[in-house]
Amino acid sequence: MAKQVGCPTEFTLDAISGRWKVMVIYWLLQGERRFNQLQRDLTGITHRTLSKQLKEMEVSGLVERRDYGEIPPKVGYRLTPLGRSLEPVLLAMHEWAVAHGPNIESRQANVLPVRPTAVRST
Repeated sequence: MAKQVGCPTEFTLDAISGRWKVMVIYWLLQGERRFNQLQRDLTGITHRTLSKQLKEMEVSGLVERRDYGEIPPKVGYRLTPLGRSLEPVLLAMHEWAVAHGPNIESRQANVLPVRPTAVRST
């Protein structure tokens, strides 16, 4: 059964949701990248997570996997026209973050985290 969408924006959020997808798109906007180069660009991402994100983005039609048919294997990843069409969305998110990020960050810093109290056994 297909997921019911109440707002078209949900399609965009679903396509780029997750910690890494926006950054994958950012690096692929610079041009085609091989897997290991992407992993170096995305400091901190595991091999498994990057592989999973790329497969999800391939299924969504945002990324194209290009196999060069060489030995040793050479594979590149690049954005499809659909993936490239997200560039203005990312630019708008960047502009919004520059304009409002510090304000939000300072508000979040003012909220004290709630720490659970330790239960002592007597």
